[in-house]
Amino acid sequence: MTDSYGLMQQIEERIAALPAGYISRKNINGKTRYYLQWKENGKIKSQYLREGEAEEIRMQIEERRQLQKRLKELKKKFPSSGENSCQFETAVRTGRELAGMAASVEGLEKREIWHRIPQYLYGNVRARVCVIYGLRRTGKTTMLLQAIADMSEENFAKAAYIKLRTVDEMDRLTRDLDRLYRTGYRYIFLDEVTLMDDFIDSASLLSDIYVPMGMRIVLSGTDSLGFWFARDNELYDRERTFHTTFIPYREYSRILHIDSIEEYIRYGGTLKAGETDFDDEELLEEGVAFRDDESTRRYIDTAICKNIQHSLSCFSFGKYFGHLQDLYEAGELTGAINRIIEDMNHRFVLEVLTRPFVSHDLGITTENLKRERDPEKRTDILKAIDKEAVTKNLMKILDIRNQEEQKIGITPSHAVQIRKYLEALDLIVSCPIEYGIAGMEPKERILFTQPGMRYCQAQALVHSLMKDETFRLLDNETASYVTERLLGEVRGRMLEDIILLETSKALGKEYEVFRLMFVNGEFDMVICDKKNSTCAIYEIKHSSRCVREQARHLLDAEKLRLTSPRFGKLAGRFVLYLGENLDTQDGIAYRNAEQFLKKLPEITLESGLKELTSEKEA
Repeated sequence: MTDSYGLMQQIEERIAALPAGYISRKNINGKTRYYLQWKENGKIKSQYLREGEAEEIRMQIEERRQLQKRLKELKKKFPSSGENSCQFETAVRTGRELAGMAASVEGLEKREIWHRIPQYLYGNVRARVCVIYGLRRTGKTTMLLQAIADMSEENFAKAAYIKLRTVDEMDRLTRDLDRLYRTGYRYIFLDEVTLMDDFIDSASLLSDIYVPMGMRIVLSGTDSLGFWFARDNELYDRERTFHTTFIPYREYSRILHIDSIEEYIRYGGTLKAGETDFDDEELLEEGVAFRDDESTRRYIDTAICKNIQHSLSCFSFGKYFGHLQDLYEAGELTGAINRIIEDMNHRFVLEVLTRPFVSHDLGITTENLKRERDPEKRTDILKAIDKEAVTKNLMKILDIRNQEEQKIGITPSHAVQIRKYLEALDLIVSCPIEYGIAGMEPKERILFTQPGMRYCQAQALVHSLMKDETFRLLDNETASYVTERLLGEVRGRMLEDIILLETSKALGKEYEVFRLMFVNGEFDMVICDKKNSTCAIYEIKHSSRCVREQARHLLDAEKLRLTSPRFGKLAGRFVLYLGENLDTQDGIAYRNAEQFLKKLPEITLESGLKELTSEKEA
C-alpha cells in the first residue's frame, strides 16, 4: 500500500509539472501561429508558443494524458492509503506512520523562526492559523516535522499531518478535518496547501470555522504569492505568518555546519545548492525549471525568478496579475525580473528594465585587470573579446530581452508591481543610501536576500565568456586568472550586500544602517545608535590581507568631518575582511567578517563585535 501510494504521489507531482489543455493552430497574416489553450474557471485561456515550442508542448500534453490514465487505474486498486485509509479522502498521516516521519528529522538543527510554531500551537490564539511559507529548500516541511517530533505523547496523539496534492480540493479537506475533529485530533499540519486550486478563495474556512472549534492549524507551502494573495483576499488578519526565504549566514552556517562565507556567497539562499549546467537544454526548458516544486530534478539557480512566475501562474486570475497580465502572456515576465536581479545597482526604475542589457560585472573587471599592480598579471584581454557575442549568449542563458525585442513595452506600472511581489516574497530589502553632501536627498539600495541567485548569474557570464574565440586562445593559467578575477569582483560586492542586509535586518529600531556616499568615495556601511547618538563606520573587503589602502576612506579627515557629529559621535572605524581580528596604530580595527555576521545582532559600536564575558573568563 505504501509503495503504491508513493507511486501515485510521484505521478501526481509529474502531472502537476506538465501543461494542461491542447495545442491550437491559427493562420495570421499568412503565418502559422501555435497556442496552448486550456480551461480555467470556466474560461478559455491561451498562451502563445514561440517557434520550436509547439512539438515539445504537444509531447508533454500527451504524457500528461497517459499519466492521468495510469493514475486512474491505480486509484481503482488503491482508493486511499495510510493507517486510516477507509476514513479519509486526503493523505492524512497520524500515529505510528507520523512518528516515523517525525523521526526522520531527529538531530537536525532548527531554523531561528522554528520556536514560533510551538508558541502558536500552545499559546492563546484567537481565530488564527499559522502560515509558514517561502521558496523551496528553505526548511518548511522539516520545521513542521520538528514541531511534531517535539510534542508530548498527549499532544502527539492529537496531531495529524496532511500533504496536499493537486487533485485535492477544499471540500475534501474540510470533510477530513471534520472527521479528525470528531475523533479528537486538535493539532493539524497542512503541507503544500497552495497546490489546491481553490485554496485562495476558501482559505478563511480554516481560520473562521476550525480554529474557533479548538483546532490549531499550521499551513505550509512553496507558492509564497499564493499565501500572500490568500492573506490579502481571504485570511486578512486571521493568520500568523512566518517567512523562510531569508536564511542569514549565521543560520546557514549553524544548520549546514559550513563555516565559509565563500560557500554562502555561492549557494546561500537555500539549504541545498543548485545546479549550473548552462548548456543542458532540458534544464533551460521552462516547464522543467519551475513547475515541479517537490521533485529532485536539477534546476538552474537563475530559474528562481521563474519560481516567482510559477506562483503567479498558479493563480492567474486577472486581479492577481494586474498590470503584469500582458507581460506574462507574452512570456516576458521572467526576463523582466531577471534583468532587475542582474543589475548590480539594484535600481528598481524603468531605466533599468528598458535600457540595452550590459553586464556590469564584465565592464568593471575589464578596467580592474588593466590597472593590476602586478605587471605580469596586468592584461587587457577583455578589451579584445567579442563583447556583443558574449553578451548575447549571456542574455540567452538569463532569458533577457532588449527593449526592441520585447513584444510588450515595460511601463512604470510593471516596475511597481514587480517590486511589490519581490518585497512580498522577502526576496528584496531596501537599504538607505545617505550622502555626505549637504542638500542631497537619501536614496535606496535594493538588496537581494538570496546570494546564490546572484552568484549563479556571474557564473553564467564566465560560461559565456569562455566561448569567445579570442579568449579561447589564452593559455590555461591566464584564462583561469581572468575568470577568477571576474568572479572575485562579484564576490567582493556581494559580501558588501550581505553584510548590509544582515546587519540592517538583525539590529533593532534603535539603530540605523546605511551606506554613506561622498564626492570621491564612500563608507560601505554606517551604523548609528539613535539612543546614544553614536555611530561607527565600516569598509568591507573581500580579502584576507590587511593593507593600509583598504582604510583610506576611514582615515580621510574630510569624510570624517562630514560624518560626525551629523550621524552621532564617532565610536569606531572598522574594516570587515576575511582575515584575523587586529587593531592598527592609526585607530582602525580590522574585524573578521564571518565572525561579525555570526554574532549579529550582538555587536557594539566600540569593538565591532560584542565581547562575550564567558569567553574572557575562560
